[in-house]
Amino acid sequence: MVLGGVTIPWAAGPLGHSNGDVLLHAIIDALLGAAGLGDIGLHFPPSDQRWHDADSIALLAQTAEKVFSMGFQVQNIDATIVLERPILLPYIPVMKQTIAGALNLQEDLVNIKAKTNEGLDAVGEGRAVAAHAVVLLAIS
Repeated sequence: MVLGGVTIPWAAGPLGHSNGDVLLHAIIDALLGAAGLGDIGLHFPPSDQRWHDADSIALLAQTAEKVFSMGFQVQNIDATIVLERPILLPYIPVMKQTIAGALNLQEDLVNIKAKTNEGLDAVGEGRAVAAHAVVLLAIS
């Protein structure tokens, strides 16, 4: 399982056209949305084989280039991963470091939380993972 650019030893992980890193995909969508640039599917469509098995850190870096070239600067990122297992607390500092490094940000501008869905729906049953992210941009 890859979350936040970190490989977590676990028997199952999200499936996706790229490496299935739902946290980075949520952050990419938040960056693109905050800059008014659409969404991840517009820039990295699953119909394009160039993005098959792509490293989501590379997609994040490409997204950052687009956003930064428009004169934006990241003020902060707040993200939540929702899953039942595994427990992510030990991995969150490395995720923050990885994401901050890919975006050339201070680590304290990246906040990551992990929550469960208390047994509700596919996420709560352990059959899915969800992630939500909010990004604040400012003109630099």
